[in-house]
Amino acid sequence: MPASMRATTRSSFKKLLRKARRASIESLSRAGGAIRLVAMRSIRKRPRKAKPSEPGTPPVTRTNRLRRAILYAVEKTKQRVVIGPSHDAVADVGRAHEFGGKFRQEQYDARPFMGPALEQTKDRLPKQWEGSVK
Repeated sequence: MPASMRATTRSSFKKLLRKARRASIESLSRAGGAIRLVAMRSIRKRPRKAKPSEPGTPPVTRTNRLRRAILYAVEKTKQRVVIGPSHDAVADVGRAHEFGGKFRQEQYDARPFMGPALEQTKDRLPKQWEGSVK
């Protein structure tokens, strides 16, 4: 190689990390939305005088409050998504349905809806990240 030739390289590692972080946040948001949608659809509306759902199956609703209270938010700094019923909207009734327990002096059997929603969508989640870094 002649002495007058030089080669320089540039590393765009920081740029790559920025793009990967942004893509991960977008993918987390899509995953949160998908799990939320499955959970919302599992809660069925029922007529006023119908019986509660069977224990072990998702709860039913007359008012749609529980269904509408399911939210999700991406924690960008921790790279995670939080999904579930808003405590401000429905207090602890979401927890009582999901795990069983007392709410307003009434005993609830477990009628999970968030756990099954995650189980139902978990096979699709890796596809959310596939090809996301551009």
